[in-house]
Amino acid sequence: MATISAQSGETLVQLLQRAFGFSSFRVNQEVVCRAAIEGKDVLLVMPTGAGKSLCFQLPGIARGGTTLVISPLIALMEDQVAKLNSLGFSVARIHSGLERAVSRHACAEYLAGALQFLFIAPERLRVPGFIEMLAKRKPSLIAIDEAHCISQWGHDFRPDYRMLGQFLPALRPAPVIALTATATTRVQDDIAAQLGMADACRFVYGFRRENLGIEVVEMAPSMRADFVARLLDQNARRPAIVYAPTRKQAEALAEKLSAMFPAAAYHAGLDSQHRDNVQLRFQQGRLEAVVATVAFGMGIDKANVRTVIHTALPGSVEAYYQEIGRAGRDGLPSRAVLLYSYSDRKTHEFFFERDYPPVDMLDRVYRRLGQAPLHKEEVRGQLRMDSDLFDKALEKLAIHGGGVVDFEENATQGTRGWRESYAAESQRKKTQLDLAMQYAESSQCRMASLIRHFGDVADARRACGHCDVCAPDACIARRFRVPTETERQTARSVLQLLKKSSAGSTGRLHKDMFPREEVSRDAFENLLRALASAGLIRLEELTFEKDDRSIAYRKASLTREGEELPANDPLDFVLPESLEQAVPPRKRSETKRSATAAASKTKSTLPRRQDTSEMPAHAVAIEEKLRTWRLSQARKHGVPAFCILGNQTIRAIAQERPITLEELLCVSGIGPAKAEKFGEEICRICAHG
Repeated sequence: MATISAQSGETLVQLLQRAFGFSSFRVNQEVVCRAAIEGKDVLLVMPTGAGKSLCFQLPGIARGGTTLVISPLIALMEDQVAKLNSLGFSVARIHSGLERAVSRHACAEYLAGALQFLFIAPERLRVPGFIEMLAKRKPSLIAIDEAHCISQWGHDFRPDYRMLGQFLPALRPAPVIALTATATTRVQDDIAAQLGMADACRFVYGFRRENLGIEVVEMAPSMRADFVARLLDQNARRPAIVYAPTRKQAEALAEKLSAMFPAAAYHAGLDSQHRDNVQLRFQQGRLEAVVATVAFGMGIDKANVRTVIHTALPGSVEAYYQEIGRAGRDGLPSRAVLLYSYSDRKTHEFFFERDYPPVDMLDRVYRRLGQAPLHKEEVRGQLRMDSDLFDKALEKLAIHGGGVVDFEENATQGTRGWRESYAAESQRKKTQLDLAMQYAESSQCRMASLIRHFGDVADARRACGHCDVCAPDACIARRFRVPTETERQTARSVLQLLKKSSAGSTGRLHKDMFPREEVSRDAFENLLRALASAGLIRLEELTFEKDDRSIAYRKASLTREGEELPANDPLDFVLPESLEQAVPPRKRSETKRSATAAASKTKSTLPRRQDTSEMPAHAVAIEEKLRTWRLSQARKHGVPAFCILGNQTIRAIAQERPITLEELLCVSGIGPAKAEKFGEEICRICAHG
């Protein structure tokens, strides 16, 4: 079949119509396409659903030759390849889920000049000889999708992706277009620096979603499943995507919802065929809700999602924005609901402590390493460290350059600069969580806060008019009540105090008004949020620097309406029922104690490492065979053994003894990529153990 290509004398709009069937460009697409066609490097930050993909697809066709597309997500890659093939373009892809013969054929087609698009996973560039193969016939355009993964300040940082910059010079002079839906100004700067795009044209567009109303509700975890069921009981609020923090919670909530309407769970522990089936049924309208972990949603193009619900605090504002962006792509009114509590933060902090050991622990390992290779088990034995803790510390050292581990798991000392890199990544994780919590507790317009987060200060001055802050009456999740007379009197006192002092931190206001905490700080902050929603005061989220740390605080000041309000005015405002903490006040220490208890409960439910002495003999034998197999795979791929499978995962496989891919995917630490790449061999070892 003849492929579609640009024709002589054809205008860009004509090519758009003929090749893609669109009568005109969406807002901001044309200027981006023209920059890429002219050979300029481009950094594009555009929300999910705004048409980013066309901004590299159309320039690729217009420039001729082959466009190389680097994407970290196999599901997204497969979706884009299928769509381009259906339009008549010549497209191939190479990733770990394909047979070698398919990848070899794609390489041959590329070298023959038969492809208009070649999609590859980033790890392919590390395969010996692959970059040299691409350089034999250089691409006409290089597109890097999900570019925020490059940045250590991005919400989905991937060390392998950060290596892209060192491969690009071999493929120049092709222009590079880096695309992402979520990048703060700092992330944008890091992307440009890592990819060597100092003179790139930057386009940052369209973070405002006019049709999306956002609500944030503080709620205990035990109440959330029933609440979601009641919320989605109305037909008008479906189709819906519900995000759950764990696989177990996703399955339990999906089972609950499926008793009411067609619903299913989606997470990385399900086999790929099952996940594909869930996604297909959802897109076809045969499922009205999907309850998923963050594994779901990338590349999903379903226009009529009416509601997106998060049943726990997200790990970052960027991730949250990207996920709620899957609602209302048809332009019709839609809602995003976030359920959170302080205990969510404690859960995030527990996993952070598990995944990011203290610097002094990494330093112990670093100082023990030398220039002469030592097997990692010998190093661990000398340090007398727990196996899992040691593996995590060595893994982090290797990622940040402090250690070098070969395929036989021999380790040598790396460079000294690892501490700064590790500290920066650790701080980034903490900062992302701080900002997510600040967003949930903010009393400013929800959409304006998101827009400001991504650096569009000018547009952030305009409130959305339909979030829970701007329009309480329009809420579907939050419930409001009229204030008591005591609360009205407190509100009047706040306004009078602000008239005298002009502005002040909310913490200082609370101490000045209630030195003995007659009203709790939480109840006081809720009252201030209500006054802000009524337009009587203005609340600003600010920071100051102390001891090289950024300390967040909230400042309150009167609006013009608040200044002009008559002293005898009855004060027309409402308070959220879900946050009601009136007299008798709940002490803040009690809140923290209950949150700590919830976090402790979370910790106690996590699996503990089991010593091999406690394992059955057959499991010990399987574990040894798996370790031998892992070493051969590490040697084959030229990577440290823990990059194949971690010790904890090997131990879990040996105990579970899966003999099918479905059973393997239920083992902690095994995702679709690992199962696709190594699943058959692992199951064979277990079956003949």
